[in-house]
Amino acid sequence: MPRCFWCSEDPLYQAYHDEEWGVPLRDPQRLFELLLLEGFQAGLSWFTVLKKRERYRQVLFGFEVARLARMSDEEIGERLQDPGIIRNRRKLEAARQNARAWLRLEEPVGWLWSFVGGMPRINRFRTPAEVPATTPEAKTMSKALKKAGFVFVGPTICYAFMQACGMVMDHTLDCDRHVELAGSSAGQVPAADR
Repeated sequence: MPRCFWCSEDPLYQAYHDEEWGVPLRDPQRLFELLLLEGFQAGLSWFTVLKKRERYRQVLFGFEVARLARMSDEEIGERLQDPGIIRNRRKLEAARQNARAWLRLEEPVGWLWSFVGGMPRINRFRTPAEVPATTPEAKTMSKALKKAGFVFVGPTICYAFMQACGMVMDHTLDCDRHVELAGSSAGQVPAADR
């Protein structure tokens, strides 16, 4: 199956590309998990985070927001000893802070999706060079998240999050997933119509 340029031959990466990346996601728990994982990625490769995702689920209470919001400094210290995750105090503290910020949002799913008008944006990029690292919508989302108390949510992280959860569909035209997802996104907003 033809895949996007960034997808390696690793089965874990291929499964992520084929089954998750770019698929519209509206489940609050999974959206929150993706937002945190994108923050953990800062300065690293997505594949590094993807390989550690299951361990993160184990040590971060299944990304259960209310429990993460109550994570103590001692619990953060314990997790800093775990070689199965990225041992970065600032990122672990950010997970707790972002959980607290998430709980303050009235309707996080609808609010996050509002940055793309509530519907997936279907892009039609032919080459890797055309795929942006950020967009005006991602910059707006970043500013709004920071104002709401989130950290590790710069514009590049926000755009990666938007791609991952299908707010924007950036599978390139030569990828089989482009055809599948562009055809299945009811109410899509094509990039040309923005």
